[in-house]
Amino acid sequence: MEIIAATNNANKLREMREIFDGIKILSLSEAGIECDPEENGSTFEENALIKARAIFEIARKPVLSDDSGLIVNALGGAPGIQSARYAGTHGDNEANNAKLLRELDGKVDRSAEFVSVVAFMSDKCCFTAIGCVKGEILTHKVGEAGFGYDPLFYSHDLKKSFGVATAQEKNSVSHRGRALRNLRKILQENSML
Repeated sequence: MEIIAATNNANKLREMREIFDGIKILSLSEAGIECDPEENGSTFEENALIKARAIFEIARKPVLSDDSGLIVNALGGAPGIQSARYAGTHGDNEANNAKLLRELDGKVDRSAEFVSVVAFMSDKCCFTAIGCVKGEILTHKVGEAGFGYDPLFYSHDLKKSFGVATAQEKNSVSHRGRALRNLRKILQENSML
């Protein structure tokens, strides 16, 4: 089986390939696909399905997509589905982290969770799965590992910042890792893998 991942993000691809070991997963560029569908859903699940559907319509091959983000309780769930563009520009990690720290300045409750919804779409089925990891937002960055909000996120499971966790440690508890493992189990139970 060959699956097209609805991403060119090297970090996401690595995690997908590790969890779906033994299955060939191609990035969009490796599949020769140029597509950046507008993620205009109101939930992580809607956005994951938008991406999966758009890529499937082009490739007509099985597609794996995800949408994920950070939910901070004291901010009413923000940045949420806007996590990658929280400060205005998509993927500006420094600006996103700086805005998050400003918004949380003086807040006592710093509890947060990373949430990921992954979707699998083929000509036979469509499944989604969710994964979450709970923690809290630190007052400053700790570590340089990972990407996005990782240096600010203290994982309750690991008892450390994702910014100092190894890739293996993070993948063992990460929201995307949990969602991907949940999805793999669903696909196996439905004889899709």
